[in-house]
Amino acid sequence: MEAFFRTHRYLVEHVNAPVRRTLMDEIDWSDRLIGIKGTRGVGKTTFLLQYAKEKFDINDRQCLYINMNNFYFQGHGIADFAGEFYHHGGRTLLIDQVFKQPDWSRELRKCHDLYPNLKIVFTGSSVMRLKDENPELNGIVQSYNLRGFSFREFINLLTGNSFRPYSLDEILNDHERIIKQILPKVSPNRYFQDYVHHGFYPFFQEHRNYSENLLKTMNMMTEVDILLIKQIELKYLTKIKKLFYQIAEDGSKKAPNVSRLAHDIETSRATVMNYIKYLTDARLLNLIYPVGEEFPKKPSKVMLHNSNLLYAIYPIQVEKQEAMETFFVNSMWKDHKVNTGSRDCNYLVDGKLKFRIMDAQQMQRTKIQPDVIYARYNTEIGRGNQIPLWLLGFLY
Repeated sequence: MEAFFRTHRYLVEHVNAPVRRTLMDEIDWSDRLIGIKGTRGVGKTTFLLQYAKEKFDINDRQCLYINMNNFYFQGHGIADFAGEFYHHGGRTLLIDQVFKQPDWSRELRKCHDLYPNLKIVFTGSSVMRLKDENPELNGIVQSYNLRGFSFREFINLLTGNSFRPYSLDEILNDHERIIKQILPKVSPNRYFQDYVHHGFYPFFQEHRNYSENLLKTMNMMTEVDILLIKQIELKYLTKIKKLFYQIAEDGSKKAPNVSRLAHDIETSRATVMNYIKYLTDARLLNLIYPVGEEFPKKPSKVMLHNSNLLYAIYPIQVEKQEAMETFFVNSMWKDHKVNTGSRDCNYLVDGKLKFRIMDAQQMQRTKIQPDVIYARYNTEIGRGNQIPLWLLGFLY
């Protein structure tokens, strides 16, 4: 046990979290079993350590961080370890990468039933379906999603500002006033393209090649998260990767041709749709459907989950419009439902708000429709139903 406390102290002391994630204030920390899901590379480990640093003294043995990557847990269950920790006065156990433990959900249930004053906060992959696939946790686990950096978090980190997030209603009704508070302090356009290119995953701060790092992360998402959690045989890995590349190469302008994709990777249409779902759960893709439709129907659009992924896949020439639409969908995705639009708009948000994503420099010939919201790039300002696209990066 002592070795685990030494590791805990070292990691908490050296954690570098220059941006306080908004999720920290959205979680109800009084719950006894809290699951934090997120894609690889978004900062789940840092988040756990930041929580420990904020809530406990570094030498307080009531809190302990452990990682299921430790080989010790190949021979010892979570419940036995938690019991020893609990009987020595431990009250908050932070478990990283919980899915590496084969019987993790049953073990967590055991902890919940045996140790009434123990709180467990655990992290897992976004591929995990916490409640659907683990009935023993139904009713006792509260699940949250940690996302990559928003444009707001990125700008706060680089400029030292502390801009707050705004709701979609606030932005739509009050964007001109909000912009007047932001523009004197920072020029968003100076940072926007950098964010679209490399700002979503917090590891852009590391002194390593970002694209290489992102490619490594994307490979781990398919090789570990999808294969391990969905229990898929290794021989199918190349098919999943090839499918992802084909979708990225095709772009999101038209609906995916499932029959062609099935032919290309030599599998059935149903399997293609399942693989697309796994890639979506891994936060590599976003599926856009017409209103009222959802998986397993064919989506009308398949997009990469965030704009950084577009730039990591060689040799795709990234079209500005596609990157901007990808940014839009990804920014909306946390709290809003995005569907395909009709003839006069690109997207329908929450079943009622019509959005068009447009280049502000090419709007002279556009007939402005009063019931459409124009999210415009290549501008910092807005008026009426024309808002600057970058401001939607302040939704979280």
